[in-house]
Amino acid sequence: MKKKLLPVFVITILLMACKKENATATSTNPILEMVDTTAQLKYRGAFMSGPYGTTMGTIKIYSKLNVYSMVLDSFTVSNGPDLHVYLSKEIQPLNFIDLGVLRATSGTQVYAINGTPDFSQFKYGLIHCQQFDHLFGSASLQ
Repeated sequence: MKKKLLPVFVITILLMACKKENATATSTNPILEMVDTTAQLKYRGAFMSGPYGTTMGTIKIYSKLNVYSMVLDSFTVSNGPDLHVYLSKEIQPLNFIDLGVLRATSGTQVYAINGTPDFSQFKYGLIHCQQFDHLFGSASLQ
């Protein structure tokens, strides 16, 4: 019986070691990179819940050396499938830039904005379910 458990024990130890190594190798905090004296807060807004979920928190657009980032601060949203973060021209996701999959349903998160969008047109931050085309929350950028 001891001989049968030894391979399982060795495999378990190896898997745990790999997880720890990956976690430390990729541990950077994008918030710390954004919040410094050169990052400028350009726009902000408060999330309002959509018809398909409860959303709270603040959205902030920062510029640092002409590179834009969206920060979801003190953020909380109802859990849902296939949630994405959008920068949008309308409160409905018709003309938008997809910033990627929502990383977590709560907490502070940073999303890179590719290029230099015209913020006189892209006035909304959205949390949207792509799979079912449901709006979970929106924020008007001021």
